[in-house]
Amino acid sequence: MRHAIAAIACLFLFAAGAVHAGSSKTPDLSSRECGLSTPYNVQVDGGGVWLYRREGVPKEIFFHDGTLSVDHRVQAVSDADARRLRRMEDDARALMPEVAGIARESVSLTFDVLAGVVRTMTESERKARKVERHRDDALAHIDDSLGNGRWDQDVFGAQFEADVEQVIEQITGSITRSALWAAFTGRAERLEERADRVGRDVERLVDARSTALERRAEALCGQVATLHEMQGALEYRYQGAPLVMLERSASPAESIDATASVDIADRDSAK
Repeated sequence: MRHAIAAIACLFLFAAGAVHAGSSKTPDLSSRECGLSTPYNVQVDGGGVWLYRREGVPKEIFFHDGTLSVDHRVQAVSDADARRLRRMEDDARALMPEVAGIARESVSLTFDVLAGVVRTMTESERKARKVERHRDDALAHIDDSLGNGRWDQDVFGAQFEADVEQVIEQITGSITRSALWAAFTGRAERLEERADRVGRDVERLVDARSTALERRAEALCGQVATLHEMQGALEYRYQGAPLVMLERSASPAESIDATASVDIADRDSAK
């Protein structure tokens, strides 16, 4: 019995690893993914583009049809800037549905992997449907925010992450109970077969969908970079400085590279 339980524990760890492997291949939903970020919350709709925040200056920026307002005061802009602002508005309006679509697919993929693991490891449609209901709640959260053209800094913040963690904890409990039951009833080999199937299914699901998702994310980064370039071309100055709505930030990959460089430098200096 002791050996059976140990085997089941290993299988469970494998299944949990499959979940994280699946979710790790999906694009990060952070606004820093493209190496650019905004310190503002953003609302984009037919009435224009509105950027707002509680701290920092300016607190609010609004532009629509070539007109620019900063902290509720209309600003004088050149004809060239008016054209740039119109294009930025059009591009931002086209960008938001793409952001929402990528977020939906990324969340769907993650929860589909989780539901697949539960379905295979527990052989319970009821438990798998429970995970799928959490997926539907997460998608509704996206539709109510990004789907309406609104990007909040905490749209995928602490509460959203806590909800996902809660789902993972529930799944962990379900799989653990199924594993222990299999061990006590002498069905460890059957569970091992299921774990093998989980690995194959997760790899197939993630590979099929993540490649297309990554292409969409790369195209999105190109659109964000274009917005940043147009911002840099604005002649308007706020308190003598360029108006910053998008700013450079380290992407996740760059952060990793920077950390690695520091580690190498530290090792070299230690020599």
